[in-house]
Amino acid sequence: MATSTLIPVILSGGAGTRLWPASRAAYPKPFLPLADGQNLLQKTWLRAAALPGVERLLTVTNRDYYFLSQDAARSLGRELGCPQHYLLEPVGRNTAPALALAAFYAAERHGPDSVLLALAADHAIDADERFSAAVALAARLAAQGELVTFGIRPTEPHTGYGYIELGEPLDMGGRRVARFVEKPDAVTACAYLEGGRHLWNAGIFCFSATTLLDALARHCPDWFEAASAVWQASREQSEGDWLQFDAERFAALPDISIDYALMEKADNVAVVPAEFGWSDVGSWTALAELTPADAEGNRVRGEAVLVDTHNTFIQGGSRLVATVGIDDAVIVDTPDALLVAHRDRVQDVKKVVERLKRDNHESYRLHRTVARPWGTYTVLEEAERFKIKRIVVKPGGSLSLQMHHHRSEHWIVVSGTARVVNDEREFLVRTNESTYIPAGHRHRLTNPGVIDLVMIEVQSGDYLGEDDIVRFEDLYGRR
Repeated sequence: MATSTLIPVILSGGAGTRLWPASRAAYPKPFLPLADGQNLLQKTWLRAAALPGVERLLTVTNRDYYFLSQDAARSLGRELGCPQHYLLEPVGRNTAPALALAAFYAAERHGPDSVLLALAADHAIDADERFSAAVALAARLAAQGELVTFGIRPTEPHTGYGYIELGEPLDMGGRRVARFVEKPDAVTACAYLEGGRHLWNAGIFCFSATTLLDALARHCPDWFEAASAVWQASREQSEGDWLQFDAERFAALPDISIDYALMEKADNVAVVPAEFGWSDVGSWTALAELTPADAEGNRVRGEAVLVDTHNTFIQGGSRLVATVGIDDAVIVDTPDALLVAHRDRVQDVKKVVERLKRDNHESYRLHRTVARPWGTYTVLEEAERFKIKRIVVKPGGSLSLQMHHHRSEHWIVVSGTARVVNDEREFLVRTNESTYIPAGHRHRLTNPGVIDLVMIEVQSGDYLGEDDIVRFEDLYGRR
């Protein structure tokens, strides 16, 4: 039997609200750097690319995260080892639309027998021989027409995970899925742990493109027809390394997971019981476990002084964090927000985000440093009628040709060279030079050099909101 092509499909999205204030809507969990400097998305790519037979990666992400993803891939350089393509969603619609459209893409571009390995970009997995062996078994089952999921053997009665009840053994290995179980209460979770017939649902899947599409057509035909229409409208909307889904049709798809749409209905669902280390990094407690503990049970990232402190996780930023007489806490410091929580209540951090979102507070969405396709900006200081930013433009990066109604801007180049358009003039501004952009002037900032352009921008005016912008031209398709 010929070996089917294995294509890892990396699902990179989700707000990660339980990891606020590090995770924000505009900079979500997959991009959070870990102690070694790599983020969860990069680790997922490397783990997937290292699997035997993998020649390409397919990443499904929101179009707003495309340039963040490109930066993450670029920083890995040759370490990544294989090319990848991006499928860009205009809005979040859960895993069923993402995987169905990835299957359409793979079937058309790489053959209907292509085997897809769906991995979440925000999970931590021990990429050892146990992981490779589990994937190899799943791929063999998928090539035989099974819809495969992965189950992790429980190490504790966890109430935050869904569970899979094991059915009969399969001839090739693995087990039939008897049923999927919602997140249980504590008593039920203890019974599952003791009984040995239930696994944590890891949210990892494996199936051939044609098996997935045929099953979706059989079990949810109306939804499948809608997804097929999205693909037909989108299949030519590609350029370079990306394909973007049709915005209007994609937004009309129901927000539904692949578990609810298909896995709980189909009768050809298999589970691979997995022994590799796994975490969905779904809370600060889970993230803390990725940092070694000291003799007092404390886990610290950043600069901290701890006095009579025990079993506490601290993630510092640019400031020193000092604690006295603290036990069982989580402390996360960022330039514009500080989280202090009891370690037993970290699941409720999402309630903070819900309140911030309800109040339209900017910190639910943005950090003080904001990523843009061309680079970043950092708000250094802000008060009535003025705002000071540090702007970094990547080599070759260019802000849009734009205009502001209510503010003027002074630009001072700290390092690098800026090419500036200011109404009818175009000129260079070098290190230690400055220029002035009056309100109402069309202007553009470009980095023509090979190093980062770093500059200070001083805004002044009656209104300094980011929505005071009229774009005339933009390299990145923004309006």
